[in-house]
Amino acid sequence: MIHHLRAAGVSLIVDARGTKVPTILHWGADVGELAADSLIALAHGLTPAIPPSSIDAPPRLSLLPTVFDGWSGRPGVGVHRPGGTDASNLLALRLIDQQATDTSLVLTTSDERAAVTIVSTIELTPQGVLRVRHTVRNDAEVDRPLAVDALAVVLPVPDRATELLDFTGLWTHERTPQRHRLGQGAWTREHRHGRPGHDDAFLTVTGAPGFDFRSGEVWATHLAWSGDKVIWSERSPLGPVVAGSGELLAPGEVTLEPGETYESPWTVAVYSDAGLDGVSARLHPWIRSWSTITKPRPVVLNTWEAVYFDHDLPTLLTLVEQAKRVGVERFVLDDGWFTGRTDDRRALGDWFVDPERWAGGLSPLIDAVTGAGMDFGLWVEPEMVNPDSELARTHPDWVLGHPDAPTWRFQRVLDLDNPDAFAYLLGRLDALLTEHDIAFLKWDHNRDLLGGSAHRQTTALYRLLDEVRALHPGVDIESCASGGARIDLGILERVERVWTSDTNDPLERQSIQRYTGLVIPPEYLGGHLGAARSHTTWRTSDLAFRLATALFGSAGIEWNLNEASEPELELIATWIAHYKRLRPLLHTGEVVRVDSADPALHAHGVIAQDRSSAIVAQVALAAPLTAIPSPLRVPGLDPERRYRVRPLDLGAPARSIQDVPPVWLTEGSVVLTGRSLAEVGIAMPLLAPEQAQLFTLDAE
Repeated sequence: MIHHLRAAGVSLIVDARGTKVPTILHWGADVGELAADSLIALAHGLTPAIPPSSIDAPPRLSLLPTVFDGWSGRPGVGVHRPGGTDASNLLALRLIDQQATDTSLVLTTSDERAAVTIVSTIELTPQGVLRVRHTVRNDAEVDRPLAVDALAVVLPVPDRATELLDFTGLWTHERTPQRHRLGQGAWTREHRHGRPGHDDAFLTVTGAPGFDFRSGEVWATHLAWSGDKVIWSERSPLGPVVAGSGELLAPGEVTLEPGETYESPWTVAVYSDAGLDGVSARLHPWIRSWSTITKPRPVVLNTWEAVYFDHDLPTLLTLVEQAKRVGVERFVLDDGWFTGRTDDRRALGDWFVDPERWAGGLSPLIDAVTGAGMDFGLWVEPEMVNPDSELARTHPDWVLGHPDAPTWRFQRVLDLDNPDAFAYLLGRLDALLTEHDIAFLKWDHNRDLLGGSAHRQTTALYRLLDEVRALHPGVDIESCASGGARIDLGILERVERVWTSDTNDPLERQSIQRYTGLVIPPEYLGGHLGAARSHTTWRTSDLAFRLATALFGSAGIEWNLNEASEPELELIATWIAHYKRLRPLLHTGEVVRVDSADPALHAHGVIAQDRSSAIVAQVALAAPLTAIPSPLRVPGLDPERRYRVRPLDLGAPARSIQDVPPVWLTEGSVVLTGRSLAEVGIAMPLLAPEQAQLFTLDAE
């Protein structure tokens, strides 16, 4: 039969008639309620002509495209029998079962001769988010293993989507956008880091030419997986355009014994006719519907850029006092607390409190933190080991990779798939969380895998996180991977926070947060107030710019407050008070980004779900192109309501280069309708480069 799933302005129509592998007839804008005969007519009307020099049947793109169907592009499935024939070239899958609800489909295809069954699961959430994955089973008798080479989700995209956007990056420069026209052939991104990596494609968007944040049709895909992966967009000479994604499997990495299965990661796909913000407007509410976050995101102080490895209890106690004074809610002790850890060249894996540096254990510090009304967090890097460690010397068989391979940050990777290594790590983490009043783990991952099975390592990581969470359900976990190298919807199911990037430079952060937030809601995005001179770029930034940038997300501090002046401490306290007041809006509202013809100017904001209030930032990244920039337009408001617009002073005013500010700013506020603000806008101050001005909007 033909199945039609509908939700939130999205339609998915799947033709599952007969015995062929089902095909997606339409994924995109809602086509309305269609009776069975109308669906048949639609399918009939979409049956294409047969071109010359092709297979003698109307070409079709199935859910599992292979050469059997005449598909000459990248196949969706690849399997073979070790020592035998390439089964993927011989697969003749046939539909043997279909189960449907109003929101999901489960389609089972099989090839009895090849002894292979594949189950395809399709879901359309109430927010209009599409999820698809496949599961392959080896149906052979004894002693006939099946090697899985690929099992990917391939989705059709209309040919009017000719422009492609995805991302790349480096350490401290993550989520750098790149876009180009999609020509004939495939644009393929393969990631072999054992984690998504700083250059992660992250979100692949195929759209109508010129799509931007607020307009244009787009079809976006994201692979919810924290290991190796392959992402591609392909335009076939035969006509179809596809978006594909799946786990990147090394030869022999997944081999199924009879009766065993392999399940692909979920591909998360979003259609929007409202540009990139429309993608976020679907993803963020969906993520919040299953989010592990159950309480407000606390203001964090992390000790890394304050003291690095120089752990000294008296110094840290003064830092606790300063944190309490400005209103910090969570104090996190970073790297350097465990046995022998005096720099990054030794001791990873020896997860015991260092008795020399912490003669009284961690309790004196934890007691001071909790006594000051804050909770305590601790940095760990469970997946890694230094060769110079008792663990590596005692258990060299637990270390992945060739022993002569180069180290990375003087460390190697522990084999989490080794049951003894897994048990050791689970035991140490459980002991730390049981013996100490720890509310938060910053879980780091500071190198690529470069050896071993990325598939087995990733699945074992998920098991380890799941077991730690089961043993200690009240503990928050942050995913950090040398900053933002492991941010995806697979890890997000298991954490309450991600470290967006290792840079706290606000100029870098403006872009990193802007694009990471396309997928990840702001309450997950850790963003910290750093020192005036960035530890990663050596750029010096005004306090006002740093405060405004760190406000939008899960806010924190990464600065030695003992070195801050009295006026600076007062400003930080004011900023934290504003954050706490605005937190319900910042972490539940709809994120909007404003398109600008001037690349030097960014604007973004958060609109309350009931459209009663908003907070917006106008940001000058560099000198503008014109003496008087265009008025700031604010999308997403209720067009019929009137809003009072006021500047928000975080205590440190933004610097402007102007003789006289806009008239309305001299008067303190102005009242305009939501429609006027969206279509016409409001004059802005002439900000100096690397400055940001915040505004609040409240309905009257």
